[in-house]
Amino acid sequence: MLVQPITVCNGIWHNYFTLSENKSSYDLFSSTNNYNRVAYTYSMQDLITEFNKTRKRSVLLSQPLYKEDFIPQPVDFVSPPKWHLAHNTWFFEEMILKKFVKDYKEFDANFCFLFNSYYQSIGKRSQRNHRGLITRPGVEEVMAYRKYVDEAMNELLSGEDNPEVNELVILGINHEQQHQELFMTDLKYILSCNPIHPVYDTHFNLVNDENTEEGWVTVPEGIYEIGAEGEGFKFDNEYGRHKVYLQDFAISKSLVTNAEYIEFINAGGYDDFRFWLDEGWSWRQENAISQPLYWQKKDGKWFYYTLAGLQPVNPKAILSHISFYEAQAYATWRGMRLPTEHEWEAASRQLEWGKRWEWTYSAYLPYPGFSIAEGAVGEYNGKFMINQMVLRGASVATAEGHSRNTYRNFFHPHYQWQYSGIRLAK
Repeated sequence: MLVQPITVCNGIWHNYFTLSENKSSYDLFSSTNNYNRVAYTYSMQDLITEFNKTRKRSVLLSQPLYKEDFIPQPVDFVSPPKWHLAHNTWFFEEMILKKFVKDYKEFDANFCFLFNSYYQSIGKRSQRNHRGLITRPGVEEVMAYRKYVDEAMNELLSGEDNPEVNELVILGINHEQQHQELFMTDLKYILSCNPIHPVYDTHFNLVNDENTEEGWVTVPEGIYEIGAEGEGFKFDNEYGRHKVYLQDFAISKSLVTNAEYIEFINAGGYDDFRFWLDEGWSWRQENAISQPLYWQKKDGKWFYYTLAGLQPVNPKAILSHISFYEAQAYATWRGMRLPTEHEWEAASRQLEWGKRWEWTYSAYLPYPGFSIAEGAVGEYNGKFMINQMVLRGASVATAEGHSRNTYRNFFHPHYQWQYSGIRLAK
């Protein structure tokens, strides 16, 4: 069953662009399998072009959905597609238009409450676990909201140059790119809860990538510089370039495959506490975890849900949707370990990366000299530096131009729903 676009929104979509008949949603990610991708730097015209490209891409991602797909929120860590589309728009309206456009008239005064995520300095907001209860405004109104804000943003950017505005627009572009990835990972979780295994797009498996390299990279002991420098956008948590001492280590050129992980399952890895951290073992028991997210066994064979529907597990493909707890247990079972984020970055130029977010054995902590910025943008990263683990690289769902070897993603260790995998170290 190939999901068709919802007819009611076609008029709004066509105000943005015309979609080619043969255009697949997969094309939106087709260039993200390259590694060592860099963030864009912009001229003024490039900034306007990239803003519009990013905004259009979010709408295109939603085109294969039924209208009913825009609303559900089965768990609190997942947000509905409609909420993502509105929140990205709220960011530009709240952070830029309200501050830099004289007599700006907001689209709807209720939207700041409904679509603020976690910015406490801006005011009250709806509870995160209630986002699926926001049946109104409807999809059509959210699309109209996007169009309204896009027109105002283009008018602002076509006027007098303002470096402060430009900096916030670049942040907004990167923010929306983050949400484009969350849009797809959240959508996969939402659709996976449907027992008929609905298809988002027949070309959108996204977990069929295979390793192209084997062996190990040996990194000698020494002092290495870690963190961002130079031109191009980076998030504030990447700055604070500093020196670290690393002992010699080896890191795998390949990521763990489905076949390798099935060996762990068949060996009783999920049932042997010796391989697990105590907290991970409790999580596994309390939630009856016995395989990666989206996997199920039918007639003795493994299948997994993909955005192209339920499909047989490809044993050669790179493992995906794994928690830190599972990654650590697997590494321990293999007699190895996960790399630290510093080791990963030091070795990254010798690795092919970008197909899975790679768990590291590093807590999400500030770099030396890190400080939280004033105002709402200061709430972006710093306040989350507690009880989370760092992932490095990128994934097949990461937007083009949104990855670099200093990028620090972070999630709580029990989360599985991202396109996350395992790279071993020793």
